[in-house]
Amino acid sequence: MLLIPLIGVLVYLIARGGKMHERAARQAQQQDDALRKYLQDEVAAPTSTADQLTKLADLHDRGAITDQEYEQQKAKVLA
Repeated sequence: MLLIPLIGVLVYLIARGGKMHERAARQAQQQDDALRKYLQDEVAAPTSTADQLTKLADLHDRGAITDQEYEQQKAKVLA
C-alpha cells in the first residue's frame, strides 16, 4: 500500500521533473521584472525631489536596484 504512491511520485518526477526548474525560473524572472517595474513606477510618483531621493535610497538599500541604476535615477531626479 505504501509502495504504489511512492512509485507514482517517482514516475511523476522522472516525467516532469526537468521542466519544474524551468517553470520555477521563468516564474521567478517574471516576478522580478514585475517588481522592478512597479518599484520604478513608484519612484516616479512622488512630487518632491526629497521624496524621490528617499524612495531611490530605500530601493537601493533593499537591493531592488543596482548601484548603476541608482546613480542614473538620482541624476534624473537632480536634473
